[in-house]
Amino acid sequence: MNLTCIIIDDEPDAIALVELLIKQSTTWTLKAKCYDALEALAFLKMNQVDFIFLDINMPKLTGMELAMLLPPRTKIVFTTAYSEYAAESYSFQTIDYLLKPITLKRFLASVEKIEQHFLKPGPEQLPNAEQAPQFFFVKSGKAIKKILLKDILYFEGEKDYVRLATAQEQMLIYRRLKDMEEQLKSPFIRVHNSYIINYEQLSKIEDNHIYIGDKRIPVSEKFRERFMEVINKNKF
Repeated sequence: MNLTCIIIDDEPDAIALVELLIKQSTTWTLKAKCYDALEALAFLKMNQVDFIFLDINMPKLTGMELAMLLPPRTKIVFTTAYSEYAAESYSFQTIDYLLKPITLKRFLASVEKIEQHFLKPGPEQLPNAEQAPQFFFVKSGKAIKKILLKDILYFEGEKDYVRLATAQEQMLIYRRLKDMEEQLKSPFIRVHNSYIINYEQLSKIEDNHIYIGDKRIPVSEKFRERFMEVINKNKF
């Protein structure tokens, strides 16, 4: 696929590696190599590319600060030695997040992801929530209560139980979180070994954590990429 890109990184060796991987693994055109954010800004004002490789830890302006100055539709592949910025990176039009040192195997996986991204005819549709049941029944004491899915904030695993939380109440269900995950559809998604959330209820994502009401829920590395892909599909 004939795509155009630039590399933005203050480390010459890091730029040289990505350039070599591009030449060996793709038919892409590398339009420029920028060694700081200001140089990249000047180039991008005068030139268009399909996407950029962007380092995070740079002097003058960090990669995150630069990303905030770019047009909101700029497609980005972050390259960094720091995993803690992964969730924050998906606040932008992030295609991938490559951790240094970048291996050939990981770069080839990124190439496939990038090219698949540009093959899409349009925004991917989220799973159709209308196809899933819109409520279910939960035994609570002597009663059986009807719970609307849209009212659920999150599920929290507690050994052999699952804690179901809504804005009004919490209740324990004698089931495993894995069993709940297999039954639930969009807008529910696993974000941690102990949590499934309703992403329509979240208020913000910050520092690898989700905020739903007063609840701060961690996003684990195991589930982070899938979670942020779903979020990114519904982001302007």
